[in-house]
Amino acid sequence: MQIAFQTDVGMVRKHNEDSGEVFTKGEHFLAVIADGMGGHKAGDIASQEALKVMKEAWGQFEENMGNVKEWITNVLRDANKHIFEFSQGNPETRGMGTTIVAALGTNHEITIAHIGDSRCYLFSNGELKRVTDDHSLVQELVKSGQITEDEAEIHPRRNMIMKAVGTDETVEAELNEIIWSKGDYLLLCSDGLSDKVSFKRIHEALDNSEETVTEKVEKLITWAKDAGGEDNITAILIQNSSDTDTKGEAIT
Repeated sequence: MQIAFQTDVGMVRKHNEDSGEVFTKGEHFLAVIADGMGGHKAGDIASQEALKVMKEAWGQFEENMGNVKEWITNVLRDANKHIFEFSQGNPETRGMGTTIVAALGTNHEITIAHIGDSRCYLFSNGELKRVTDDHSLVQELVKSGQITEDEAEIHPRRNMIMKAVGTDETVEAELNEIIWSKGDYLLLCSDGLSDKVSFKRIHEALDNSEETVTEKVEKLITWAKDAGGEDNITAILIQNSSDTDTKGEAIT
């Protein structure tokens, strides 16, 4: 697999509340993006603590584990418990939280887990599909038929999320399982990218066969910044090359 990861503070904010990383072990990978919230510094802490919990759990991950859905569900529960208790014990971070989108898989199948509005997309056979539904107010309005997808993209309350990691004592991740093949791309991103780069332009970037995964990610980040870049912007792009070697590059 070919992997590229990039995070950028954007054009307005002075610090980056996004965290992300890709971990590998044998044929398995775990890709994680966390977008923190809760005021100056608290958002940074929430996303970093979530990533820390997942990294520690990855150290205990066994490749012959039977139920990866149960594993990732339990890890996100642990992350939620850790951040909630951390925030309750520190007045300056009380109320902090973070979104999470995580992909655990091999070059055959992937389990996607998410809480909040950080997203995952699959590009396969020339078609782009959004794998996750935002846990947000506008997504609920779309589901109920009150607004359209196009209206949701410009809705003034589109960044109001309905659940996050660490803001409540318990939270459950939404899970999706996908099959992918050689040549397919998996894109994870924070809303700093998805709010600024349209579905059509994401398709355009991933459909360019002349560019590497690193070049594609750099282009998406640049487009988000050119569109205003008011938020932090983070993306992980993985191409399924159907070999056992995992090659990656991170740009921070």
